[in-house]
Amino acid sequence: MVEFGLMQASTQDTLQPVELARFAEERGFDALFMGEHTHLPTAPHRYGDAISDDYKKFYDPFVSLSLAAAVTENLKLGTGVCLLTEHHPITLAKTVATLDHISGGRVILGVGTGWNDAEMEHYGISFRDRWSVSRERVLAMKEIWSRDVAEYHGKFVDFDPLWSWPKPVQAGGPPILIGGGVRPETIARRVVDFGDGWIPLDGGHDLEAPLAAIRAEADCTGRSMDDFDLTVGLGLMEEPTETRIRQVIEMGFGRVLLIIPRRTRDEDWATLEKYAELVGPFR
Repeated sequence: MVEFGLMQASTQDTLQPVELARFAEERGFDALFMGEHTHLPTAPHRYGDAISDDYKKFYDPFVSLSLAAAVTENLKLGTGVCLLTEHHPITLAKTVATLDHISGGRVILGVGTGWNDAEMEHYGISFRDRWSVSRERVLAMKEIWSRDVAEYHGKFVDFDPLWSWPKPVQAGGPPILIGGGVRPETIARRVVDFGDGWIPLDGGHDLEAPLAAIRAEADCTGRSMDDFDLTVGLGLMEEPTETRIRQVIEMGFGRVLLIIPRRTRDEDWATLEKYAELVGPFR
């Protein structure tokens, strides 16, 4: 059965996390995913002025998802995506494990590096190194989640033995879905190397070629595609339709996230009602 969820990067001006979580669970959605940007640099960046003021205002996704956890019982709680370039792996491992623990094992960790080169430079990370840094941070977190005494020694992450609790309810930690990327073979290597799935946004990039590359890479390494969580966000550039939902399901995606566009509160409530009606035929 395909799962359906909602996705938003909440701000002080949008529908609030508690409102979204209650709506999602009451109307039969399976998941709520939150996006992340800690800040918007005033310095020039790759996309110039072609982004909204909302990027200055994003809530912290883990605080938002903690609120969602407190008012729901079954709703899965995801990041779409958590920017690994903006977190130290020891503290992020603690945050994610705590959320997984208090929610009873409902966390899905979508991860990426972000597109804003100026933003990650504020964290001392070069755009060129972003994925190498992120890979080590994922592997380091998995060590912390899996071992009573954890240590990691890499080029970008290096720490001696430590204790850290709580451990996630999900053995070995929540599933990690890899976002970002343009070249299919590169996406596939990341997903199969240190991920548990893929979380692209529909629009702007092809979906089928990376899926084929993931299947080929998984076959080469002896992994089954059944091991991977394939999640896609719809509504970034075009309004989601029943036809497009059917298409991505046929491609192999097992979870479809419908993006809330952050217009006015009234418009977004109307969008939510439309989304609830849209997924009806798939129940």
